[in-house]
Amino acid sequence: MSLSASFAKSDAVIAAVLTVGMAVVVGSALGFEHIGGYIPCALCLLQRNPYYIGVGVGVLAILSSIFKLPPAVTRGLFAVIAVLMIVSIGLGTYHAGVEWKFWEGPASCTIGATGGDAPVNVLEALNSTKAPSCTEATLRVLGLSFAGWNVLTSAALAAIALWATFRKRG
Repeated sequence: MSLSASFAKSDAVIAAVLTVGMAVVVGSALGFEHIGGYIPCALCLLQRNPYYIGVGVGVLAILSSIFKLPPAVTRGLFAVIAVLMIVSIGLGTYHAGVEWKFWEGPASCTIGATGGDAPVNVLEALNSTKAPSCTEATLRVLGLSFAGWNVLTSAALAAIALWATFRKRG
């Protein structure tokens, strides 16, 4: 195997690690929502967007490596993933700061409530369900809320993507 072929293969592996990592993070958030019953607030939902986009970009990075497109294409896709994860770090930091009362959250993060009789159909359920306040962490694990864990996972994924972008190739 030539040196350039081994680098292309390793780019595909790195792209797969990033893509699976992003999918696991956003999949976990969806699992906590749909299986665990944790209703996300507006900032929680916003923090998912870089992951949704990143998974698609990651798939493109895998394909660009497999089909041996110019290495600059794959590096550019890694850079896009790095930027998305850096944005996610910022969103998570902002949200965690709102939860810790370091600063005010957006007006859209007011305390919501459900009330009244149980809805009889899905549309009524959608209309009667209100998002929780962004100012209260619904769960803390080892002292960190979902937003705090998002900062850590985004930082790890950003570091991998930055390394993949700037690493020396053959």
